Amino acid sequence: MGNQSKLQGRPGGQYDRARVVVRFHENTRLDPTGDLGEQIDRSNLGSWKKLLGQFPGLTISPVFTLIKGNELEELIQRAVQMDRTYKPANFGAFYYIDAPANIDLVALARTLLRWPSVQTAYIDHAAPAPVNPSDDPERVNQGYLDPAPDGIDAEYAWGQPGGDGVGQRLVDLESGWTLDHEDLAAHGATLLHGFIDDTMRRHGTSVLGIICAVDNTVGCVGIVPEISVDVVSHYGSTRPNAIFAAIAHQSFGEVLLLEAQVYLNGTPVRGPIEAYDADYEAIRLATALGIIVIETGGNGTGGSPPALNMDTYTTLSGQAILNRDEANPEFRDSGAIMVTAASAAAPHTRLPFAPHGKRIDCYAWGESITTLNSIPGSLTSGYTTGYGGTSGAAAIIAGAALAVQGGAVAQSPASGRLSPRQMRDILSDTARGTLPSPAETTRIGAMPNLRKIFDEVLGVTPDIYIRDFVGDTGDPHGGAISASPDVFIRASASADPQAEFGSSSTLADSLDLGSTANPSHDNFIYVRVKNRGGAAATAVTATVFWSPVATLVTPDLWTLVGSTTLPSVPATDLLTVSPAIVWPAAAIPAPNHYCFVALIGSAGDPAPAPADFLVWDNFTTFIRANNNVTWRNFNVVPYEVELIDAPALEFLAPGAPDQGREMALEIVGRLPPGTALALEVPLVFLQMLRERQLAPGNAVIDQDRRVALIALNPNMPIRLGNVLFPAKSRMAFRLLVRIPEENRGQTFQIFVRQVWQQQEVGRVTWQLQPKS
Repeated sequence: MGNQSKLQGRPGGQYDRARVVVRFHENTRLDPTGDLGEQIDRSNLGSWKKLLGQFPGLTISPVFTLIKGNELEELIQRAVQMDRTYKPANFGAFYYIDAPANIDLVALARTLLRWPSVQTAYIDHAAPAPVNPSDDPERVNQGYLDPAPDGIDAEYAWGQPGGDGVGQRLVDLESGWTLDHEDLAAHGATLLHGFIDDTMRRHGTSVLGIICAVDNTVGCVGIVPEISVDVVSHYGSTRPNAIFAAIAHQSFGEVLLLEAQVYLNGTPVRGPIEAYDADYEAIRLATALGIIVIETGGNGTGGSPPALNMDTYTTLSGQAILNRDEANPEFRDSGAIMVTAASAAAPHTRLPFAPHGKRIDCYAWGESITTLNSIPGSLTSGYTTGYGGTSGAAAIIAGAALAVQGGAVAQSPASGRLSPRQMRDILSDTARGTLPSPAETTRIGAMPNLRKIFDEVLGVTPDIYIRDFVGDTGDPHGGAISASPDVFIRASASADPQAEFGSSSTLADSLDLGSTANPSHDNFIYVRVKNRGGAAATAVTATVFWSPVATLVTPDLWTLVGSTTLPSVPATDLLTVSPAIVWPAAAIPAPNHYCFVALIGSAGDPAPAPADFLVWDNFTTFIRANNNVTWRNFNVVPYEVELIDAPALEFLAPGAPDQGREMALEIVGRLPPGTALALEVPLVFLQMLRERQLAPGNAVIDQDRRVALIALNPNMPIRLGNVLFPAKSRMAFRLLVRIPEENRGQTFQIFVRQVWQQQEVGRVTWQLQPKS
């Protein structure tokens, strides 16, 4: 009893934390939109203030939030009318009480039970069994569970809340199963309608094995082993009636799998059952009620023609009902997810019998599927490595749908389950699925990639980012790439960086927090991070490098400054400030202009490595599409100088790290009228311009220094190139500026950017301001 009394609540999602449920007496009425604790005290239901004194940190929220008000009353009235023995409950009397991890939940529940207003109080702690495929002997052969591109990556989903299907339900429509198979019996599946056809037991048993074989010590493990499952049979009935029977037993967001096919137009070609009007209308009713329907596309004939082309199929009356073409008024959308079959080996290609066309949403394995078997002699203990067809493919997609639904509910319980349209959009999204082989010329959709869906759609992982410019939201962009407000230098350490520079400070979007290092003493560099993901990021590492000022900051120019760790960045998109990186005075380079590069990463959202940037495709992608890296290329210099005699604005224009590439330089100034502007270029660069007939005619050559001076118009953008920048080259340039004397009390900007294939790949920006 001593150990039991110390049961602790744990932080986290719905499936990994314990909490207390309190049910007040039936006549209790609280307003869930108001302050519940204050209402409890005011109504003399108990002393919430005293409870908080005994158990600090408690929060209270309604249990039933999805359906309420008039809608709930209507459901209750319907229940009373259908079942006269039903006694309505006051769903507004149930409340969750969440507690910090150090609270003794047994003591909390017992304290609540002493309140006269409480009918009951108990600890709600759901504990789904973890998926452990290593002790299922056939798991090694279940390649469709593997990561993409081979499979759907059910292995990854198992590691995410709800990804094993806990709390989700399937109804399988076909005609035969062995429900007491050793890998299914624990589900306790019920036949809800029809009769079992003994000749079809093998089919249904194999289908359920793919989806939900129990995670035990025998046989296989299903894609979603923690679901509940029931079956309806069209044997001794009809398909439309079997669909109606399923509808009567299902709720919004549950999955109905249609393992059936029909002969089309009296031919040997087998296609989807929605090609028949009665079946279509039944399916349409199901999806309208919020039931997610997975439908096999049919197994063609295996002869000639071997497969159904849904784009060219017409009914006997000549209607192209399966051609999902925007210009086709005859297409009718049942709302079901249509599935076809492809090869087990990647890159996947459509199998000869499998249907194709724009109506297909997804494909999956249609051969070599390891699953359960049910044949005479081994009805309850058989297995096979050769199941397939669109039946097997549809079972895989049904498993994916149930995993996604479980993940969606676990991630955001208040949002409820995904609708049929949402689920179809997610599973068929080619950006988050595995595309078929480039050699596949027919349309077969995509095979879902559960890792991408959980990470990018459901947001179960952190998505940390560092801004390239004020207003950057972490998405790929076309904005500035060298004006990050989130890397800055301070002359002294901040006593409270979060309060001084964080999301609630007046400096959250400031670009003027510090861009000048003073080598006479140690300097302090801070990095700011945001997290737009679905989970907090822990142990976030921020690493800062410095580089000579360059329009293309390749990693061979980087010198490490140091790293710092942010213990946690919450999933609230709030600006979080790192501890300081101390930059010792002795490590600061000589006075000049420099660029900072910052990389951020965590276990759930790793940073790119510097070596990754040596691959040009990676470099160009990271510039705008990878939000874990940024540049701070912002230099402050005095400008009260004459044009030729002035200390120049020096910079490098390097070549790509892998091979020579044609690039251009663009100079853009926001300068006052009368400014004198010139660019000093290496003679080799001038020669490259001349070879392309791109050299200006006003270049003044200095043979001794091997440079040329090109006068520029300060009032318009100047483009020099495209010319071949040799691989790993580092051409040195100097920009010379003379601001009119009457304007030298103001501040101006000028930048030089390097362009490759019309894309900016780097930039140097100077702010010209009076010397303080």
